[in-house]
Amino acid sequence: MAPPLPGLIKALLNPARYPHAVARVDLMETHGAWVLLAGEHAWKIKKPVRLPFMDFGTLALRRAACEAEVRLNRRFETTDPASHLYLGALPIVGPADQPRWGTPGADDDQAIEWAVHMRRFPEENRLDHLCARGALKPAHLSSLAQRMAAFQATAAVAAAHGPWGRVEDTLAFARDNLDTLRKGLPEAGDAVWVEPLARWTESGFTQLAPLMAQRRGEGRVREGHGDLHLANLVLIGHEVVPFDGIEFNDALRWIDVASDMAFVWMDLLDHSQPGLANGLLSDWLDASGDTTAPDVLPFFAVYRALVRAKVALIRSGQAGADVAASLEGARGYTALAQRIAQPPAPQLIITHGLSGSGKTWASSRWLQAETSGRAIRLRADVERKRLHGLSATQASGSGLNTGLYSPQAHSDTYTHLLARARHLLRDGWTVLVDAAFLRRHERAAFAALAQALACPFHLLAPEAPVAVLRERIRARQARGADASEATLDVLEQQLGWLEPLDAGERARCLPVPA
Repeated sequence: MAPPLPGLIKALLNPARYPHAVARVDLMETHGAWVLLAGEHAWKIKKPVRLPFMDFGTLALRRAACEAEVRLNRRFETTDPASHLYLGALPIVGPADQPRWGTPGADDDQAIEWAVHMRRFPEENRLDHLCARGALKPAHLSSLAQRMAAFQATAAVAAAHGPWGRVEDTLAFARDNLDTLRKGLPEAGDAVWVEPLARWTESGFTQLAPLMAQRRGEGRVREGHGDLHLANLVLIGHEVVPFDGIEFNDALRWIDVASDMAFVWMDLLDHSQPGLANGLLSDWLDASGDTTAPDVLPFFAVYRALVRAKVALIRSGQAGADVAASLEGARGYTALAQRIAQPPAPQLIITHGLSGSGKTWASSRWLQAETSGRAIRLRADVERKRLHGLSATQASGSGLNTGLYSPQAHSDTYTHLLARARHLLRDGWTVLVDAAFLRRHERAAFAALAQALACPFHLLAPEAPVAVLRERIRARQARGADASEATLDVLEQQLGWLEPLDAGERARCLPVPA
């Protein structure tokens, strides 16, 4: 049976208690808050709870948490006023059975409680709901990937000798999850899942600790969101906006940027959307240029899955909980963590085609159809610019056979792609390399890599008439803001370079996605 509501919350269920027209008030509860949904507004009141990771035990702590929640979540607003969800932290004054909303500053001393005032958004636009009804699209995740890369590029960086993002704390948090699962999953068979994950975590941490420390030194630990899963993301217009970031525990918010992205990547896998997970990660890597993130992301994803398992166990012990459903949820997340820890064997795919043939479009569609959820696309147009210190869509000003498109730069780009593919394949990632691969020796080098690593090798080779290629290039140049800088002159040169696929290569071609 659920515990009785405090008098203040009961009183605030009365529509007359609000400063705007309200027909009815609905109440939602989490383990740390009551959320009152009143017309076009929402009011979030912290519960006076003390947990190992969350302390709202005093009015002063609850006020500080409300003010922090507003400050932190406003960082994710866009230029669209509709995305301005966090309106302020407000005091509640008066007796608990007849409360009224006060004015910050004027009524602080008389406050009996504090609340976060939010603009309400349509619940059906939350990404978990979009996903459930099949309405979550690759473009939505691409928007999120680019927004998060831009946000992380300017987010506050953890001090080199400060308390946040320390490597040893990463392991401590992971161990805490596992200890909770050991104690909370009662059946003997549960150890079959938990103990291998504990060993994988210890082994993985030993291997990755130097890289984690290096990433912290490079500024990859930043003041992030901390709870970036689908239920904390909402589609507003054409933009995906994060909300409800962690305000109650600094250590859970100052994290490696890859840990933030690992949460939503893991959640997409949990929602049986591996293709969307592939696209999100590849787009974020393109936008951020974070080349070492794939090394640590599976570790963080396993940690995130076990966080969710731990939360499910905590819910199972709360009053009024559906214990069986909570335990089932904990076991489901534990099984997902095991699948992430033991990925399927990787494969290597390369594209082949002239500029404008649709390689990037076809590779995007292939990523969406790939069911492993462990695939990364490397785009030559993006990697070439990274090698020369440019962002993915930044114009280089290079002419035909000069600058980024000189013979040496071309050779350097393919050498770099080969090295990155080798590293990712060895780390268990399926790799799709989006490049022209017009010359046979370039394709042969990647085929040899696949053979050396004993992984399947395929090609994706879209084609189009030359007139169509020319029209597509003209249209792309007119739009601008594209990683590719291919011109009609480039196309004419490529036509002279093209070495068609031989019969053996044709036999390895995958169907071009429709």
